Formats: sequence, C-alpha cells, structure tokens
Amino acid sequence: MSEGARVGLLYPTPNAGEDDFLDLAGQLEPALDVEVVYVPWPDDVDDLAALTLAQVIDALRRLGSVAHLERVLPEALAGHDVDVVAFAVTSASFLDGAAGVEEQLRALARISGRPATSTTAAYQQAIRYLGLRKVALASVYDADVSDHFVERVREAGAEIVRRVDAAAGSDRALAAWPPDRIVDLVQRSADPAAEAVLLPETALHACHLTGELERAAGGPVLTATQVTLWSAARLLNVPAVSPTAGPLFAPNGTE
Repeated sequence: MSEGARVGLLYPTPNAGEDDFLDLAGQLEPALDVEVVYVPWPDDVDDLAALTLAQVIDALRRLGSVAHLERVLPEALAGHDVDVVAFAVTSASFLDGAAGVEEQLRALARISGRPATSTTAAYQQAIRYLGLRKVALASVYDADVSDHFVERVREAGAEIVRRVDAAAGSDRALAAWPPDRIVDLVQRSADPAAEAVLLPETALHACHLTGELERAAGGPVLTATQVTLWSAARLLNVPAVSPTAGPLFAPNGTE
C-alpha cells in the first residue's frame, strides 16, 4: 500500500495546528502524503474558550462519539482519496476509557472503509514500541482531563513519574502558543527518572522544536504530531524516517 498512499488527517478546527502535521510529513523520508479532512464539531459547539470545563469535556466526548462520526464523517470524506484515516484530536480520543479507544477505532474504520488510528491509540502504540516504563506528562489540559490520558498511558504499560497540567484553554489558543511557551511546559514537566516526555496536543506547533524540546527534557519528547503520523505511516507500511523528528522516526529504528 505504500507507493502513492495518502493519510486522511481527521482534524476539527480549521487554521489551528493542522499545518504542523503537514510540516512534519514533509520532513520525513519518504515524505508522507497527508490530506487534511475537516471533521466538524457538533452543531451547538462554537468557541471552546467560551465554555465551562464541564461543557468542554461534553463537547469533546460528542466530537469523538460514534454517533457523531457516523453523522459527519461520510460527508467530510467525500471527494478525498485517502488510504488510511487518523483521528488527530487527542482529548476526543481518550475520554471514554480503554474500551472507548478501541470502539472509536472500529467506528472510524467501519465508517471510512479504511484502516484507522487516533492520537491516543498512537501514543499507546509508541509507548509499547519504544518499551517505555516511566514517562513524564506535559499536559496542556485541566487536571481532570489529563487524568483520563494518564489512565490510557498506564494501560499501555507506562507510569507517569511527573506531570504538569497547564489548563491552557481552547485549541485556537494553543495553536497560538509561541515556541518558548511550549519549551517551558516541557522543561517544567521533565524528570530524571522519565524515559520520555509526552506532549499530547494536536494544536501545538512543535515539529520544528524537536531539538529544543529534547534539550529541555533531557531526553526524548513524543509530540502528538509525531505519534499520529508515525502510527499512520505504519498502517501504510511506509518506513518514514528523519534524523530530526524524534525516536519514532530514527533512521536506525527497529521493530
């Protein structure tokens, strides 16, 4: 499936962080062909920044729900010739437990008719692939939201040895974060006992910061952009590598 294969990046908010995926895809060898497919939010959701935390969690759950995907995904994919789909919304893929991650993947594959991954599933795959046992969490979310991601990490076999919960607000606000703020969050989250720092947010512009983030962490940093594209590349059987895109794309990596 590798030659000419294309990733359908399922993304909810136009002009947020989708360009980070395109930038990273272009750094890889061979370059990944990524087509952004916008998946609309539920009709009553407009500006996340105007919602309470409980309302944001509800909106995220509904965005990633099977019922919503069944309603919006066929139309969103119409006219897009893609070979795999990747649900690139971290928080909307980890809120409903271990069973929810798998149910969402099955729904994405069934509705799209293509192999599917999600950012949360990709993090779990990456943790197992790299054999990570102790990690730190640089979370942009409120602690109540981060707790769900911590459980998904534990289910993949890793322990969180340190975490910072930035409670940073909407995806549009996060897309506007300057590099020094992203680096600072990783630096505050770093721990000598951690084998990697996880940075699970698909709105951040982090693909050009890999070296700075790794220096701030004192080791590897797995961004949402990295893990999502890596998981999609595996579905495509594309051996994408880059010396500057973190351990998942390391040229000498092995299965």
